[in-house]
Amino acid sequence: MSRQLLRKANERLRLFLSECGRRARFLRRQSNRIDPSSRFVQGFRYGYWEREARGLELLKEWLSPEQFAQYDAKSYFEVTGCHSGKRYRISHGTSMNVHELDGAGFPCAGWCFTPKGYLVAGDVMLAQKIALETDEHGALAVANKWSVPTSRRNMHLHY
Repeated sequence: MSRQLLRKANERLRLFLSECGRRARFLRRQSNRIDPSSRFVQGFRYGYWEREARGLELLKEWLSPEQFAQYDAKSYFEVTGCHSGKRYRISHGTSMNVHELDGAGFPCAGWCFTPKGYLVAGDVMLAQKIALETDEHGALAVANKWSVPTSRRNMHLHY
């Protein structure tokens, strides 16, 4: 019974994250504000930097003023899980970039979950933010958990 529920929750979250990615791609196409005359950087596929910039622009539009200030200053922002009220830190990146915070604001666990397909960092972080704020249990049900250093004296080295 619980395996079947877990499978259903897993599939629902995958569909949800895929839909978030699809919507992010659609919104980026609608708000094509990047100069189309700019060209690729040698070694990267055409349009990489344009996609990256549009993804970050969309993410910043969805962040609260506090989250935007955090991201602007430290390249991460914090969200509150809708079910548990726990705080999570989403760092710039596409994987292994979600950290659960303890009461003192230090990372106590790491979570890895991303939408299917290739998405730029801004789109992945937006999907993670939406998932934790609207379906925390579903997101964590499909996420891979990993440990973070627990020594507080080493925290400044990583965060």
